[in-house]
Amino acid sequence: MSVALRAQLLLFLISLSSRMGLSRYIEDNDASDGLYSLLSLAQKRESEDFIFRRPLRCLDMLATDGYFTFVASRPQLACAAFIIAEPSEVISLELSDVSIDCNAGDFIKIFDGWVLKGEKFPSSRDHPLPLHQRYTDYCSSTAPGATSRSSQNVAMIFFRIHNPDSGFTLAVKKLHNPFPCNIMSQSPEGSFTMVMPHQRRNCSFSIIYPVEIRLTELSLGQAKSNELTAQKQVWSGCSGSGDYVELLGGNGVDTSMMFPVADLCFSLSGLAQMKIGCDNSVVRLVSSGNYINRVSFQYRLLEQNELPKTRENSLDNFCSVE
Repeated sequence: MSVALRAQLLLFLISLSSRMGLSRYIEDNDASDGLYSLLSLAQKRESEDFIFRRPLRCLDMLATDGYFTFVASRPQLACAAFIIAEPSEVISLELSDVSIDCNAGDFIKIFDGWVLKGEKFPSSRDHPLPLHQRYTDYCSSTAPGATSRSSQNVAMIFFRIHNPDSGFTLAVKKLHNPFPCNIMSQSPEGSFTMVMPHQRRNCSFSIIYPVEIRLTELSLGQAKSNELTAQKQVWSGCSGSGDYVELLGGNGVDTSMMFPVADLCFSLSGLAQMKIGCDNSVVRLVSSGNYINRVSFQYRLLEQNELPKTRENSLDNFCSVE
């Protein structure tokens, strides 16, 4: 992930977060400092030949392996770092050289996913772990350090430090994931295939941009080849089938709180496309566990003239579909 793309994604997260109230976590001055420092940083390209190290900011976006050290120059009461990997990777995080005062109210917490104003990705209904097991709290751990491994390609760390010169080092390592599930896209354009092999699990591919989504292939185990007709290309009410794909749109990150655009519960080998003018556009694959389900799709960023016009007192105020 290039520095420019990382900065673009962080800028978009800040814009998205401001509408969702991330200021309750992040102080405005820290957000500005973190963003402009990131924009001005001429980072080296990722390489297998060296161990990447750099300071960690109060608001940060991490997209590479390495060691990131935070040292407080003043009280930092609301900080967070978003960590993102490639879709086919999960993230290993380890804390070391920690010098904080838990008894004075300092804390470091790692979260398996992303959180914005209480909304979580992946949602609680799609994540394999109960919510309390998705948090790793350094101050509650009996071990000298804290380690965590994400279930998907995103993770997050929250921290609060009162005393100057206190801090910690965060080691980030990305690991291969043979069956990616619940993915946050790094880019507003691309293509992907989600496969769910005989597992009762729901998988979402989240794109935090308004995009056009084109389904190029959909294979559901219970579908019959003669079920595809022009009238069934957008079929609401697929939830009873147990195996289906739904397209969602909304202005948050929790898929359970997003607007259902369309359901598809039949196989197709041609194109089915839809524009979703939302802050977040999602392809969600729901699987009963009885079949091998597969969905392939392409997505592209909507042009400015394709975005919805503002309408008051309506979901279309921020999100529109075609």
